[in-house]
Amino acid sequence: MKLLRPFVLTIFLVAAFYLLTTHPNGFLKSPSVTRPSHVELNEASAAPAYDAEEQENIAVYKKALPSVVNITSTAVAYDFFYGAVPKEGQGSGFVIDSAGHILTNFHVVEGAHQVEVTTSDKKKHRAEIVGTDPPDDLAVIQISERAVTPAVLGDSRNLVVGQKVYAIGNPFGLSGTMTRGIISSIRSVRGGRGGYIDEAIQTDAAINPGNSGGPLLNSRGEVIGINSMILTGGAEQSAGIGFAIPINTAKAVLDDLVSIGRVRRPTLGILPLPIGPELADQLGLAADSGLLIVQVVQGGAAERAGLRAGNQRAYIGNTPILLGGDLIVALDGQPVQDSQDLSHIMQKHRAGDTVTVTLYRGKKKMDVRVTLGEAKETA
Repeated sequence: MKLLRPFVLTIFLVAAFYLLTTHPNGFLKSPSVTRPSHVELNEASAAPAYDAEEQENIAVYKKALPSVVNITSTAVAYDFFYGAVPKEGQGSGFVIDSAGHILTNFHVVEGAHQVEVTTSDKKKHRAEIVGTDPPDDLAVIQISERAVTPAVLGDSRNLVVGQKVYAIGNPFGLSGTMTRGIISSIRSVRGGRGGYIDEAIQTDAAINPGNSGGPLLNSRGEVIGINSMILTGGAEQSAGIGFAIPINTAKAVLDDLVSIGRVRRPTLGILPLPIGPELADQLGLAADSGLLIVQVVQGGAAERAGLRAGNQRAYIGNTPILLGGDLIVALDGQPVQDSQDLSHIMQKHRAGDTVTVTLYRGKKKMDVRVTLGEAKETA
């Protein structure tokens, strides 16, 4: 009998376990379930009207979207065995005229042998590269379709920190995406090719891979910048710091890009040495700051206008220089204290323009008219 009890107890426990796991509600009382023919919901009496801020967002989006395009570029890369492999890249752009010209970033179409554009109505078009400006990271492409809506180009001269801005583009290939933020700062930043973007528009509007080349808009839906790059800290996505090229920088070169395919970037034809107060005092110069002409390019704009280079050998540390040249202090009445000031002023001009250079020759201040030359692409 004692041997039988464990056996019976084991059977009882197994049976109980089976019943509880296969029929969990078998020993519980079933809840009372009602099945009405209609579910009563607490619904709003009417769809709420959009507030003023929402209406502004919607208006900007509706105005700008028809002009924004998705750009897919195909380049040729080479694998480990030097075999040609197609490599695709994506970016954004926007239509600038009724002829189908589209403004985007140079890095969006760099090295591409085929470019395809998808407009906001989902139509695909083959595009041709019309002109490129690598230093400013700008490019113009064109589609044959003429029934396109050009964007309205604004003015980037008087932008202020705190101003609302909107970015529309194709981040990660998600076409027609709009984000909103403010202008966080306006500053000079180093671009991807080593040059500087003067008065770049810094914004916290989310900009991600695929937004490059798309428009940055003001609250009136006018393009004030071209979204160009982001600071990610290595995350490959928005970290709240993005930069756009001012639209005025693009407008200044559009005629060249469309008509001749490149930018006739101007040059004075000089090798300058930035001068600060301390160095000016040591050299006994007539002004506290400016650009001292160390050398003029033979046959260049400065030499043709009679500007003088240095002719007295000296050293700054271990660096040999030539002193005695003209000291440039202004260009067209705008002060020039360093090379960045000169570059900023020159961006408003093209090769062939005539400017007034204010300089000191010794202690004598004078104005000289100079017809700007064209900088070489490698310069």
